[in-house]
Amino acid sequence: MKKVLVMVMAAVFCLAALGCGGGKADKKPAENKDAGSKKVVIFSSAEEYKNEFYKTKLKEKFPQYDIVIEYLSTGKHAAKLKAEGEKTLCDISLDLEQGYAQQLKPIFADLSSYDTSRYMEDLLSKDKKYLPECRVGGAIILNTEVLKAKGLKAPQSYEDLLKPEYKGLISMPSPKASGTGYIFLKALVNSMGEDKAFAYFDQLSKNVLQFTSSGSGPVNALINKEVAIGLGMTAQGALKKTEGAPFEIVFFKEGSPYTFYTVALIKGKEKNKAVKEVFDYLSGPVIEGQVQKYYPEKLYKDKDYTIKNMPEKIKYADMKNNTIEEKERLLAKWNH
Repeated sequence: MKKVLVMVMAAVFCLAALGCGGGKADKKPAENKDAGSKKVVIFSSAEEYKNEFYKTKLKEKFPQYDIVIEYLSTGKHAAKLKAEGEKTLCDISLDLEQGYAQQLKPIFADLSSYDTSRYMEDLLSKDKKYLPECRVGGAIILNTEVLKAKGLKAPQSYEDLLKPEYKGLISMPSPKASGTGYIFLKALVNSMGEDKAFAYFDQLSKNVLQFTSSGSGPVNALINKEVAIGLGMTAQGALKKTEGAPFEIVFFKEGSPYTFYTVALIKGKEKNKAVKEVFDYLSGPVIEGQVQKYYPEKLYKDKDYTIKNMPEKIKYADMKNNTIEEKERLLAKWNH
């Protein structure tokens, strides 16, 4: 009996020491990693090619760290961080639209020690909880071949888009489904006034072939010659023009509507040496490299980047009060 008892007790001690009683070791939350952990988790809502760019640059700089970039759509990214709070597995939030970033400021680390003087002031968080990652602007993109085939002149204003000759020849993203669609709505609310802007879109809808579910939809429709006029992303229009599409990129007097995307540290994660080093490098030279390569719209006061066929010296629209609360309020009124 003594021999059996000793064997049983030894087995119990073994299980306890190994953490194998009930699988607790496997379920230990990663957020409890100590300040010496070499794993860095980044939640990103960037496009695949941008994530690959970021991953390559970070791996080259920090081969000693286990850097994971997990893609999440903007909505899921924001919802996951909001639900998990500071206990999230995420260390760094990347490419989250600024309206959502504003909502999540309570769980973001204080970045007041970072020099933000190089950034355009309209892209900064007043309480310094995030840094700009890229600016994405909208433009009126024209398929000049379709216009010529239809015998139509290029529109010169938003009012021109209401002309009957453009019926069925305009594509716009739905503000409810696309951030690109929403920035056009918000820009016209700010420039026309809310009532006039919604009345304008009621009229415009008669000429719109389709309110697309993505910001890329109008450019795709232009390429397929389904429409002549698209309300789309400036940089995407430039890219497709470089690839040979018969595009002209124009802006009306209200300027280019825009939003911007952010990079932030989860509160408390800055105590981890690996996370802090990765964030410093990512928020500095890596993001600047991405701006130069993919999204060259104005981020820095003293630096201007461009890509082939990208318009220069873009005048931006008035985008004040572009908060998530305002977005939800306006979208509740959208009925197209």
